[in-house]
Amino acid sequence: MSERDPNPCHVIGVLDDGMASLGATAGALIRSADVVIGGSRTLALFDDWLKPGAVRHDLTGALGRVPDWVRAAREQLQCCVVLATGDPLCHGIAPYLAQHLCIDALQIHPHLSTLQLACARIGLAWHDARIVSAHGKDAGEWARGSTPAHGLYPLAQALRAHDRLLVLTSPDNSPDRIARLLLAEGLGDDFQMAVAERLQQPQERVLPQLAPAEAAQMQFADLNVVLLWRQRPAPRPVSFGLPDAAYHQRQPDKGLITKQEVRAVSLARLQLRADSVVWDIGAGSGSVGLEAARLCPRGHVYAIEKNEADVAIARRNHEAFGVSNYSLQHGKAPLGLEAWPAPDAVFVGGSGGELGALIGLVLERLRPEGRLVMNFVTLENLAAATAALQALQAQIDGLRWDVVQLQAARSKPILHMHRMVAENPVWIVSAWRGAAEAPQEAADE
Repeated sequence: MSERDPNPCHVIGVLDDGMASLGATAGALIRSADVVIGGSRTLALFDDWLKPGAVRHDLTGALGRVPDWVRAAREQLQCCVVLATGDPLCHGIAPYLAQHLCIDALQIHPHLSTLQLACARIGLAWHDARIVSAHGKDAGEWARGSTPAHGLYPLAQALRAHDRLLVLTSPDNSPDRIARLLLAEGLGDDFQMAVAERLQQPQERVLPQLAPAEAAQMQFADLNVVLLWRQRPAPRPVSFGLPDAAYHQRQPDKGLITKQEVRAVSLARLQLRADSVVWDIGAGSGSVGLEAARLCPRGHVYAIEKNEADVAIARRNHEAFGVSNYSLQHGKAPLGLEAWPAPDAVFVGGSGGELGALIGLVLERLRPEGRLVMNFVTLENLAAATAALQALQAQIDGLRWDVVQLQAARSKPILHMHRMVAENPVWIVSAWRGAAEAPQEAADE
């Protein structure tokens, strides 16, 4: 265990009542500090308590300069204090400073979190709640299918996985915007809201029970936190192998969907992980991509479909599926793929006649240990895909591929008995870089 630094930077949690709720040690450190760092609003709370000549640094919009300010103060053997809101280790500045300085250079003085105070005000147990920060930059209103770049994406994901959430907001990502997210995701009747404004100030206001539809039309003070809890049990959906009838399909040509048996094998061949980034090219009804989204709760599925009618069907399926990690765009690959992050897994259900070029692009972008899986029902597309992969083996080190032919038969009633009716055969082509999946069988002697 390292020895305690004789002159650490003191990171002190404070609330909006200033000195009133601070302990004697924290108060004495602030009064005796040579250098005080904090946001403009927080510094103003302690103006009358700082000693004459104390240097003030406003970190508003200047977070990157804070480590240098701390280093300079410590080099000059000055007492340095950083003022943080609530608990500095709960979505606060302390982890950032520890990363850029050294944990031994810091001494943390925690305070109550505003989230704890809000829970106390309404009597909500928070030991099993998920804390989510929506304190990022303004990303606009939430829309179904938004990507991880949106500031409210972590909250949308957490709503699917947790029954209680404590949300740190911002003036842009306000309680009414959060309520509209719930409505957009079809969760307006599933959750109850509480909003606590201006905690520890004379203007404090706590709204203990709000329906999202009500909160979506209200205005709130900039300083607030949001509490969310389920009032209806969370659904327990099937993650893998849904029946074909679970999906909306094109009419009158019902049946233009990746069938359940083929879908299951294709998803297995994709080798998905919980945090996989997945591309679904030629999404059709969206069946493969949407099941992949459920299998990758910490990942994201980017889907593209050129047929406008199929896009509408896939969006209906997305709405019914209850996932927030799926984005669908109307377009023809490869246009638009350059904006997508590198994938861990790619499914190709349709190519639009540019199969060879598409395979090359995908394999170039695919992450290490990634998988490309393609489904074909015609001999011509199968031949084009295998020819492209054979040519690419000379260019891509370690490229391997194989083909699985899958032909399922389903039972159908006939009088008081049943017969088997064959589905169309499908070829599943998989490509990856690395060792073969299984040792080759010995040749017959």
